[in-house]
Amino acid sequence: MATQARPTTTTTANTTTDKTKATADSTHPMIDKVQETLHASVDKLASSASRAEENLRTTASDSAENLSAQKRLAEKKWLASPMRRYAIENPVATAGIAFAAGMLITSLMRKK
Repeated sequence: MATQARPTTTTTANTTTDKTKATADSTHPMIDKVQETLHASVDKLASSASRAEENLRTTASDSAENLSAQKRLAEKKWLASPMRRYAIENPVATAGIAFAAGMLITSLMRKK
């Protein structure tokens, strides 16, 4: 089978005059008008989506920075906490308290 070479097409530098000429020569003015309206709508939608994406990225970045700051503050408070100090000094008592609290919560939830 022999393959045939396809002729190449060249585009003109002034596409707006080609578009206007094609619209003037068109035998379907209503379809052309609908097509122009749809193109404008798609362009407007793309612009709105772009702004929404930018706002979403900015909000996500700000939220990540805020959560990071809150995490650092919580870690700082935990390191200075007397509860942490007690847990380090009395690990067996801490485990006993945790076990008793778990049993209490379990018994309260079973009675429902």
